[in-house]
Amino acid sequence: MSNNNNHEAGNYNRSFAIGVILNIVFVAIEAGYGVFADSLALIADAGHNLSDVVSLLLAWGASILARKAATEKRTYGFRKVTVLASMASAIILLVALGGITWEAVGRFLNPQPVGGMTIIIVAGIGVVINTLTALLFIKGQKQDLNIRGAFLHMAADAGVSLGVVIAGIFVLYKGWLWIDPVVSLAIVAVVFIGTWGLLRDSINYSIDAVPRGIDIAGIKQYLNSFEHVCRIHDLHVWPLSTTEIALTVHIVVNRELLDNNFLQSLQEHLYDHFGIEHSTIQVEAFAQGNNCMLDRHDFV
Repeated sequence: MSNNNNHEAGNYNRSFAIGVILNIVFVAIEAGYGVFADSLALIADAGHNLSDVVSLLLAWGASILARKAATEKRTYGFRKVTVLASMASAIILLVALGGITWEAVGRFLNPQPVGGMTIIIVAGIGVVINTLTALLFIKGQKQDLNIRGAFLHMAADAGVSLGVVIAGIFVLYKGWLWIDPVVSLAIVAVVFIGTWGLLRDSINYSIDAVPRGIDIAGIKQYLNSFEHVCRIHDLHVWPLSTTEIALTVHIVVNRELLDNNFLQSLQEHLYDHFGIEHSTIQVEAFAQGNNCMLDRHDFV
C-alpha cells in the first residue's frame, strides 16, 4: 500500500509541475498580448490566472508536506495540511467567482463588446491549456479534496475562457452583447456547485467529521457481528488527511484470550470494505467488569 501511495504521489508531482509551467507560460502570453492589444480585460484575466498558479502551488506544497514523516510533536505529521489547502482553494475560487459575477452584472447594466479577435484567440489558448491542466487531476479529484481543489480551479478557468470564445463569436457575428454576461453567469453557477461542495467537505474534514461515503452503520454492524463481541463503544472515524481515514474503537469481548489474527482480520476488513487506512482497536474483557472510563454510551 505504501508503494502505491508513493507512486501516485510521484504522478501528482509531475501533474503539478506540468500544470504550473503551462499556466505560467499562458499568464506571460496573456499579459503580453494584453499590453500589445491595449486590453485591460486580458491583463486582468492574466492576474486571475496567476492566482490559479498560486492555488496549484498551494495544493502541490500541501501534498508534499503530507508525506513528511511524523515527529514527537506532530505524531500524525503534516497530513492535515491537505485539508487546509483544499479549504483555501475553495475560498480563493469563491472569491474569483464573486469577481466574475460582479463583472457580469456590470456588463448587463453597461453592455460592452468582447474586444476583438485577439482576445478570442488568446481565450481559446486558455481553453486548451486549462483543460489540459484539469485533465491531469481529473482522476484523483474524486478521492482527494486537495486534488479536487486544483481540478476545480483549472476547470473553472477553462469554462470562463470557453465562455469568452463563445460570447466573442456571437458578438462579432450577431451583435448580441447580452450573450457575454449570460454565458459568464451560467459558468459561475456550474462551478459554484462544485466549489460549494469542496468548501463543505473541507470544513467537515477540518473539524474531524466522518468523511462522506463512510458507512458508520455498516462498520457498527460488522464489529458487532463476531460471536465473542458483546458490544462496542467509543467509536470514532475521522480524516487524517484528504486521502486517509482513521478509526478508533473499544470492543468488549466475552473471552480472555484473543490472538493477533483477530485484530489483523478486523483491520484488513475495515480497509478493504470501508476504506479505513488507519485503525486502532482496543479489546476489553467483559468478565473483568466495566472499567473503561470512555464507556459512557454517548455514541457507539
